[in-house]
Amino acid sequence: MQEPEEKKIALELLETEQAYVNRLHLLDQVFYTELMKEAKTGKTVPEEVVKMIFSNISSIYQFHAEFFLPELRKRMEDWNCNPRIGDVIQKLAPFLKMYGEYVKNFDKAVELITAWSEKSPPFQELIADIQKRKVCANLTLQHHMLEPVQRIPRYELLLKDYVRKLPPQSPDRGDAEKALEMIFMVAKHSNAAIAEMERLQNLWVVYQRLGLEDDIVDPSNELIKEGPIQKISTRNNSTSEKYLFLFNNMLLYCVPKVIQVGAEFQVHLRMDVGGMKVRELKDTEFPHTFLVSGKQRTLELQAR
Repeated sequence: MQEPEEKKIALELLETEQAYVNRLHLLDQVFYTELMKEAKTGKTVPEEVVKMIFSNISSIYQFHAEFFLPELRKRMEDWNCNPRIGDVIQKLAPFLKMYGEYVKNFDKAVELITAWSEKSPPFQELIADIQKRKVCANLTLQHHMLEPVQRIPRYELLLKDYVRKLPPQSPDRGDAEKALEMIFMVAKHSNAAIAEMERLQNLWVVYQRLGLEDDIVDPSNELIKEGPIQKISTRNNSTSEKYLFLFNNMLLYCVPKVIQVGAEFQVHLRMDVGGMKVRELKDTEFPHTFLVSGKQRTLELQAR
């Protein structure tokens, strides 16, 4: 007899979960444990650095090895009398929020590995030594670390497929559909966490370029657009190079600094977005010009 399609997918979920737990074991019990042991001797890198590289991998490993994989295995052994996995995945879904922290930290972790490999030859040698072992299958530490980042999208794909192949009257339909919805929400949560982190990082870079003027530094600001602009002086018919930063609540009119020590720009004027008007001008001598008028003052500007 041919195995039903949904059982094949459930078995694929079990097989990939087993392989995934092996990968997590390698990251947590081999790389993390051995690098931490060396860090404690004070010869390779500070312990803090190792902790920052591996983030919360230990919690992720324990959850999958001690809870999710055994539950899934038990379920597949009972498949003939109880053909369902939806309820098990529903128990899994809330814990996948743990991945938010790991995923957010991933780029930083890779940067730390690169930086400390250059700074500390013993650190680099230890990683190279572990990578040579058969269990690493000729892949780098960074490659193995990417696996948890890709795991939630993998669950989503397998479960979508599973739901699609379920017969309409299957006892697992309701649970499986609910589980898919939960996994989808977690994936969204993880993506939103990354997007928010990137937004804050970009914002921080802008604040540094502006010399960290404390009345501008606000995490809730949103940078919409930035770029160079020419200021037109009607008095002597000339233009001078300026720079604009448009936020959701203000326009910063800046002057590029000649000597860039610390800040790149000096804020000349802040204009509130509330009540601001922009009007295009038809000027044959200066094309692409427009007026920006706000409560503070009016500027005549020319774009490239």
